[in-house]
Amino acid sequence: MALAGIHMSPIPSLDYDREVFGEKVIRSITANTRQDGLDLLREAATIPIKPHTVRFPLEEANHALQELKAGSFQGAAVLEV
Repeated sequence: MALAGIHMSPIPSLDYDREVFGEKVIRSITANTRQDGLDLLREAATIPIKPHTVRFPLEEANHALQELKAGSFQGAAVLEV
């Protein structure tokens, strides 16, 4: 299978017990090289990226999830340990 000139392997079926509820494994799914990543980070450092985060104490994790679900803020929620 090919999409936009990139070779893609078939998408495997999802085993919920193993993939969702068990331990996770990170796999690379891009055709980018390490140098591509370094170039992207170098480029990103030259522009004014200002991420917005909202901090929550770990004890308020459930509240943080409720706020995210409600769309109460923009940006990323960060749990502080």
